Amino acid sequence: MEHGDPLVAGQIPRPDREVRVLLNAGRLPEANTLFDEVVARVPPGVDRWDRSAVLVNRAVLAWRLGRIPLALELAAEGWTDLGSERPQSPAAAQTMGALGYLLEGIGNRRAALDMLRLSVQVARGAGHPDTLAHCLQRLGGTLNFRAADGPADAAPPIFDEARGYLQEGLGCVNDEGMRRALMGAYSRSLAGIGELELAERTAARTMELSEETNDRWGISVANWVLAVVCRERGDLVTARTLASRAVTEAERINDTSLLLRFSLDLADVCARVGDPVGEAAALRRSVAAGRTAVDTLQEGLGQALEQRRLAVQARRAAVAAQEAASRDPLTGLANRLGLERAAPDLLESTASKGRLPWLVLVDVDWFKGVNDAAGHAAGDAALREIAQLLRRECRADDLVARWAGDEFVVLLGDAGNDRDIGPAVAERIRAAVDGHDWSMVLGATRRPTVSIGVAAGPAKLDQLFAAADMALYRAKRQGRNRVEVEPSINELGDLVGGG
Repeated sequence: MEHGDPLVAGQIPRPDREVRVLLNAGRLPEANTLFDEVVARVPPGVDRWDRSAVLVNRAVLAWRLGRIPLALELAAEGWTDLGSERPQSPAAAQTMGALGYLLEGIGNRRAALDMLRLSVQVARGAGHPDTLAHCLQRLGGTLNFRAADGPADAAPPIFDEARGYLQEGLGCVNDEGMRRALMGAYSRSLAGIGELELAERTAARTMELSEETNDRWGISVANWVLAVVCRERGDLVTARTLASRAVTEAERINDTSLLLRFSLDLADVCARVGDPVGEAAALRRSVAAGRTAVDTLQEGLGQALEQRRLAVQARRAAVAAQEAASRDPLTGLANRLGLERAAPDLLESTASKGRLPWLVLVDVDWFKGVNDAAGHAAGDAALREIAQLLRRECRADDLVARWAGDEFVVLLGDAGNDRDIGPAVAERIRAAVDGHDWSMVLGATRRPTVSIGVAAGPAKLDQLFAAADMALYRAKRQGRNRVEVEPSINELGDLVGGG
């Protein structure tokens, strides 16, 4: 049973409070329009608890407006800070109270009551009267509904517990809107424990104050309580009239929880007075309200699920785009960007195990001649063939990339302590290219070979590349179709456990 008038001046922004006033006045299109204007703005300079309170109270507004995905999103964002530490501020109490209301709305009733009780505890420690009053109103109102929904013999102690909270709230409240909400809920608790005269006076005063301010929420609740009082006294005809007014006002302000409760009570009164037509109409309104609540929630959750699906899809597209940016479209190997992104992790992993990183730099010999003689399409096919040969001669955890043009890089993964692994892999690659049958790709054109430079050492990618490039230069100078190593294995002996 949520009223939700202004909480703490200066903490809940004025436009948000105006949305709530419009809601309670039954001016739903205006409330929706104003809500659209304020929902994206969080006041600057607020601390995290005030921000959390603003977000969760906006979630309550979105919930009442039937905008369930937005309500869930705002609630989740506002809830984030609650797990970090035990809060003691008024804004934290407000946040918890609003979350309790939302949990009640989605059917998590145990968690809702726990959250509402915790909000009262925090509000008592925070020392802000209006915050405490609002938390007490939410808790007391929720207990009233629990009592009204449950078995009749279990209701009086629950109503009495609610009465205590609401009376406490009336003793500390300053805000007049919240006073009306507390009075309406308090009068229902009084009726629930049999204090009908005081309940009637309190409800009548709530009605008077609510009519003066066009508070349709207060008018709806006051009519409900007066109907309950008349029902308990046996004045069923008056009770039927008052209950019907309560239902009409609840419909007017689009408050599904009030409509469900009030229409059931109207059906009960109609049944007692012998009005089957009125009873059936009231039950239809109750069923329709329940269906609306379920449909709205299901639709909202469906929209939230669809938004989640789209978000996952967008992330996958972003990952795919990132992978595409790191992949050479001709050969399917990693490109230069992909190598530069992946190399630091591979080098760090290798070094953390005390292993020696190896880089193999491969350059196709006389590739310009291949292009000139056989054409660029055949040259591209030759590069794809070389890429396949590189994959075949390397392990799955080696990083194989096309660096640029006809130049390839292999960064070996964990090669253990085998100080010959880099040159050995390089020689396998050279031999595979040299012995490959190129006739299907290049016909009678001169077959390509590769020159390879190899380097090792606990270094960064650019340092390894520079060393391998020096070795590759020597391989080119010394006749091509060969492997050269830089630095020599002897110079690396102390790095791999040798003498």
